[in-house]
Amino acid sequence: MFHTLTQVGLPLALILIMTGVGLGLTPRDFTRVFVKPRAFLIGAVCQMLLLPLIAVGIIAATGLHGEIAIGLFILALCPGGTTSNLFSLISKADVGLSVSLTAVIGFITPFTIPVLGAWAIGYYSDAGTAFELPILSTWIKLIVITVIPVLIGMGIRAKWKAFAIAAEPYVSRFSIIVLALVIASICVNLGEKLISFAVQAGPAALLLNISTMALGYFAGRAFLHIEAQARTISLEVGLQNGTLALLVTTGILNSPEMSIAPSIYSLLMFVTASVFTMLVLRKDRHAQATPQSR
Repeated sequence: MFHTLTQVGLPLALILIMTGVGLGLTPRDFTRVFVKPRAFLIGAVCQMLLLPLIAVGIIAATGLHGEIAIGLFILALCPGGTTSNLFSLISKADVGLSVSLTAVIGFITPFTIPVLGAWAIGYYSDAGTAFELPILSTWIKLIVITVIPVLIGMGIRAKWKAFAIAAEPYVSRFSIIVLALVIASICVNLGEKLISFAVQAGPAALLLNISTMALGYFAGRAFLHIEAQARTISLEVGLQNGTLALLVTTGILNSPEMSIAPSIYSLLMFVTASVFTMLVLRKDRHAQATPQSR
């Protein structure tokens, strides 16, 4: 069951999910990068550079090693996704910036994940373990599973816009169901080892989630001075693409142990993102009520 789900079901599901991402994209989402380059560049630097560096620091600080450390680092290489776009909309962030970051970064990560993932395996692997992430074949798989479906989705939107708009919300819900099924399958597969692995990975996953959300928010406030854009960067940096990370750890590397940190993170991020959304919306209500009270 586990092998079938991770080797067949997860890649097929991710293809559908990425097609759904494409259904929500237009060429304007890419050209917007050149119209407002400052906000995009700050978000991209936080996602592509600072996020993996923070993961390395947390791994060192918490003493993680072996498969759990590798899994947490691979998660840090998979930023963005439809979840961040959804929370950006709910929290009244800059949705256009969120979609642009998701679109552009999504075309970059198939190149960075194989290279940096292979480094992490070589650096964090314990003695006696043998994992290999072939760079070329991994890159091809990620292109086929992530980039090409996005292009297909964009083509569908260009030709059948009404259908694309109607179908997009259902794909987002489907992605959450798939993620839940994969996490449940991993838990069952690990059996008695689940609790010990969760205790090791849980604090690091939570620390990565909270620290990156905080970093994104304060970086946006410091360099952009626009609240909506700060919220977007916080969500884009703090909400990782757990489904993609699990594809790498279970579908390619076939390691339930590596999947622990991405699984825990994927559960925690919904909680922290919901709390973040409630706080910023309360801030908005307070700002609206303050002038009236005067």
